[in-house]
Amino acid sequence: MKIKSINPYTEEVNWTYDSFSFAECEAKIENSRAAFSVWSLLPVEERAKHFTRVSSVLRQNTEIYAEIITKEMGKPIRQSRHEIEKCAWLCDYYAENAAEFLKDEIVDTGAEKSYVAFEPLGVIFGIMPWNFPFWQVFRFAVPTMCAGNVCVIKHASNVPRSALEIEKVFIEAGFLENVFTSLLIDAKTAREIIEKEMVDGVSLTGSVGAGSEIGELAGKLIKPVVLELGGSDPFIVLEDADIEKAAQAAVKSRFLNAGQSCIAAKRLIVVEDIAVDFFKAFERRVQELKIGDPMDEETDIGPIAKNEFLNSLERVLRDAKKNGAKPHIYGEKPERGFFFNPVIIPAASINMEVCNVEVFGPIAPIITVKDENEAVEIANSTIYGLAAKIWSQDLERAERLAKRIKCGSISINGMIKSDPRLPFGGVKKSGVGRELSQYGLRGFVNIKTVVVNK
Repeated sequence: MKIKSINPYTEEVNWTYDSFSFAECEAKIENSRAAFSVWSLLPVEERAKHFTRVSSVLRQNTEIYAEIITKEMGKPIRQSRHEIEKCAWLCDYYAENAAEFLKDEIVDTGAEKSYVAFEPLGVIFGIMPWNFPFWQVFRFAVPTMCAGNVCVIKHASNVPRSALEIEKVFIEAGFLENVFTSLLIDAKTAREIIEKEMVDGVSLTGSVGAGSEIGELAGKLIKPVVLELGGSDPFIVLEDADIEKAAQAAVKSRFLNAGQSCIAAKRLIVVEDIAVDFFKAFERRVQELKIGDPMDEETDIGPIAKNEFLNSLERVLRDAKKNGAKPHIYGEKPERGFFFNPVIIPAASINMEVCNVEVFGPIAPIITVKDENEAVEIANSTIYGLAAKIWSQDLERAERLAKRIKCGSISINGMIKSDPRLPFGGVKKSGVGRELSQYGLRGFVNIKTVVVNK
């Protein structure tokens, strides 16, 4: 089977690769297991030093990697560049903190000595998405490898060059061979790898459907799993919010990466007292967005990553119209490329699909509510619980409401951004487990109790 990388702006083929056979995957994973026997025995301080070199490689080649991202999935080049810089920051963070996070925890039990140790599990399989093709992989792989595991990656089929370049990053940084391995395979082969118990844990970032399937399979085989399954994040604007700042943040949060982000502001929930003023401020900033060539430094919104995604966005828009919506569409659509222009749906209602599913594209529904209680009720009304945003100048009030919203992360008067220093993940159908911070570092370890008596 051929795996093609298609430029969503030019609609031309970037690169074509042969997919790996199952026998090739078996051999590579056996090599990974052999590498684990060496890598896992290195002191954590020595493993951590490797990631300082990784950050150097990333920074030295930022333009090369950013261009690959933009060519493969259409992200504006400025945003692709920022993605690489963020990966380098992640590496620096774990290089500095991994040893402290993984040191034995002494517990006084009355015995001669009692402590908790954190030991790696083995070969961890990452199934990664295309929307942040470098960051998503690094977010999983760096803490997992710092802990002493080795990683095997099945990346999304539309970003094969990114997958191969990431493997080269670790090789160039001087890692032991096979500590990080990219497999160019389809979903069927990925399932078979898990079914045959070739790996010791699985991390997946993707859809609820994919997460349910992989979670069931891993659970049946008693394998640890981390699932990050997206969201339909509420962006709540209360009557005492700074409207201009809220509108600016809402535009950035909703339309970054053409709306193809799990933590985007997918439902704007606005108290009726300020709904008109917020809409005007929000619309004004949407009209300023530049749509076009993602390699242009001035572009804010590039094409959608794959042509077939356009149909699902059109379907969501048709459903909204069927339920009474009058969408506002902005900008001129470029003559070529998989473009979907920014859309605002004022007076959106919770019976519309756009307010209940994860919409991966530049569509912004605005739901008007009478007060904070209705805002919280609607915020919690979907199957998702990844992240949320609250805008209010009364910080005590905002923190009080934050406790009532069921999500993994919440931001008051700001955007949600994944941060190496903070755990990332969701509740409900947004997933299980956490990535990043010390919690992500311990996602795939044996938390071993040791008690020593005389």
